[in-house]
Amino acid sequence: IVLDQSLVSGNSSLISFPIPAARAAVRATEGPRAARERPQSVLSQPDGSGAPNGVRNGLAAELGPASSQRAGSLRRNSLTGEEGELARVSNWPLYYLFCFGTELGNELFYIMFFPFWIWNLDPLVGRRLVIIWVLVMYLGQCTKDIIRWPRPSSPPVVKLEVFYNSEYSMPSTHAMSGTAIPIAMVLLTYGRWQYPPIYGLILIPCWCSLVCLSRIYMGMHSILDIIAGFLYTILILAVFYPFVDLIDNFNQTHKYAPLIIIGLHLALGIFSFTLDTWSTSRGDTAEILGSGAGIACGSHVAYSVGLLLDPSLEILPFTRPPITVTLFGKAILRILIGMIFVLIVRDIMKKITIPLACKIFNIPCDDIRKARQHMEVELPYRYITYGMVGFSITFLVPYIFFFIGIS
Repeated sequence: IVLDQSLVSGNSSLISFPIPAARAAVRATEGPRAARERPQSVLSQPDGSGAPNGVRNGLAAELGPASSQRAGSLRRNSLTGEEGELARVSNWPLYYLFCFGTELGNELFYIMFFPFWIWNLDPLVGRRLVIIWVLVMYLGQCTKDIIRWPRPSSPPVVKLEVFYNSEYSMPSTHAMSGTAIPIAMVLLTYGRWQYPPIYGLILIPCWCSLVCLSRIYMGMHSILDIIAGFLYTILILAVFYPFVDLIDNFNQTHKYAPLIIIGLHLALGIFSFTLDTWSTSRGDTAEILGSGAGIACGSHVAYSVGLLLDPSLEILPFTRPPITVTLFGKAILRILIGMIFVLIVRDIMKKITIPLACKIFNIPCDDIRKARQHMEVELPYRYITYGMVGFSITFLVPYIFFFIGIS
């Protein structure tokens, strides 16, 4: 564990505990002679200098020569163009395990996980998971912009990811998502589906610890960020989980639900954009709110036309149906057709909304990255695009399934 000197002075960067970077951080406090006498670093630069990642953010310590190993590239921030230094990894199984763990809190996972629940498993559980996810992530993103604690500094921390480096650090929204989703999944399915409770007791700590530790391993969060995110999520679930059933029923049945949903989510998005200066968290917040609004509105329309009706409570609890070739084939077909349609919708809306917003608000569209740093472009782009993605997931795609006979 590396305790920052600012812990005493009251600086917000309190505790940093990057698993693979711990050795490099210790070396940074040693002299060149001590560094040469120690074993090779787990993570070092591909040029053989052994300097820790993030050299451009500060002077690197003089370290011993690095071993000859493959270099792993960092995830590039497509919006800011930020790139980290390459790092040499000696423990590839651990590296890929934590890469998988960190992806459990990224867009690729969400855009596959929630539709899978809605299309193949249980639409009610899928909708309510989305409600909890939107609430937890929105509060987490806004809290980051209020507290404004920076990411762990590099050096001494070795950053294997820079995709979210422009955002603040406290609390970790990856830790919040990684805590909320498995706990909510167990709470929503227990008593509704028939399965041994031990499965849920195993799933929650495994999922949560994998996501949380991956953020420390990647050098993006301190232990304090992770603990705060975990406890914050428990508090949010304790306060708001009893109202999830009420919110879901309102979204489906109230006459004016779509207008209220769209207006409320849009107002929350505008409010979040006023909390601090621009960063990638602005777009992430609008994306989360747009997805939640689209899924809620789509479920309202689907319920109104009788497309997705929840089964009667009298037949609960559900039992797992036998896995047959037909069942498995239909599930795979729904995922393939549904994801292709969703990705097409996302791409079309992206190509429409960004130029249109630039034209309406007279913002130069030559450089998309710079254009998207304006609230007038980023908010409508993310909100409308992912609103249509969410609407497709709960209405348009299920309608296609019904039309071609694979519902």
